[in-house]
Amino acid sequence: MHMIPIETLVQNGRVQAALAYFSEHVPQFVEQAIAIQQIPAPTFAEAKRAAYVAQRFSEIGLVDVVQDELHNVYGRFPGSQSADHPPLVISAHTDTVFPAETDLTIKRQGQITYGPGIGDNSTGVAGLLALVEGLKVGEIRPLADIWFVANVGEEGLGDLRGMWAVVERFGEAAVYLVIEGGLYGQISHQAIGVRRYEISITTPGGHSWGNFGQKSAIHELGHLIAAIDKLQLPARPKTTYNVGIIEGGTSINTIAQSAKMLLDLRSEEPARLEILVAEVEKLVSLRQKLPNVTVQMTQIGNRPAGRLSREHPLVQQADAALRQSGWDKVSYIASSTDANVPLSQGYTAVCIGLTESSNAHRLDEYMDSTYLAAGLHQLLLLTLSVAGI
Repeated sequence: MHMIPIETLVQNGRVQAALAYFSEHVPQFVEQAIAIQQIPAPTFAEAKRAAYVAQRFSEIGLVDVVQDELHNVYGRFPGSQSADHPPLVISAHTDTVFPAETDLTIKRQGQITYGPGIGDNSTGVAGLLALVEGLKVGEIRPLADIWFVANVGEEGLGDLRGMWAVVERFGEAAVYLVIEGGLYGQISHQAIGVRRYEISITTPGGHSWGNFGQKSAIHELGHLIAAIDKLQLPARPKTTYNVGIIEGGTSINTIAQSAKMLLDLRSEEPARLEILVAEVEKLVSLRQKLPNVTVQMTQIGNRPAGRLSREHPLVQQADAALRQSGWDKVSYIASSTDANVPLSQGYTAVCIGLTESSNAHRLDEYMDSTYLAAGLHQLLLLTLSVAGI
């Protein structure tokens, strides 16, 4: 895989002009992130935000701007020798974990902007727009086509459905850069495997006094959770479980007839994830054998694992671009992002971040724009290293 050295790129006058543009326009990039954040976009309801992004793609001069049936938004920055070079796909997810009625009010404190979804991933989507503007300001013409994609379905039960469609469209020839608003200083080249299940239990139930002793679906669910909590997991490869939601019951004085939970299982290693799944399935089967207890385990999510080696040219160039942006404490991480999809297929992909953010998936989420220019510097240099100039 041939890439332009980062040291060569930074000596190019057009690249320098784009880098200077990023440094001088951080406040405008923050305003763009806020404009995106102000449009509700729960997973499976991203259409309104997608329409806004499509409009912005057209306004800043991308060509072939289109939405697919999922509301992924695509726009192309033409390459001068696109017939001879595979495309570069740069994506950022538009969806958030927050319901449509969430109060999206923004609060500011110096370089810090507070607001649900501001870092994850409104800043990432704003970064797509900023990168296009930087390319135009520098009058930079890449050799390969660069496809900018604002995709749906990254969060929760979206199960990466947007990125599956993107990867199906561009295939194995493309290189994939996945952008998150936070994570600056980190390079995610390893995709964590994730399996998600709904486990439901039904029992006869009854009155809390008159039928005391009858099986309760809630109590049985509690026994199952306690059994999962006793599983022995290795420290390496990191392997985890989490019961994120439990529901059930009718009233305080009713022995519950039904209850269910949502279970999240993860591991850095696919084989270890399979072991954990088998262990949970065994615990479920034990409860299925109890009289008057029906247990059903249904898979509702599958984020496959994959990785690039740390020595892969794309990972090495991401590192070099990050160091060139002024950051020398590089962290290599494993995570669950849209990069899971191409990595799981053996395609070339990496996920990088634009600045620092924290409290993701919380109402007090915030984004610190201190490193935003540097994050855009890394993104531009890595983009041109892959796409050519």
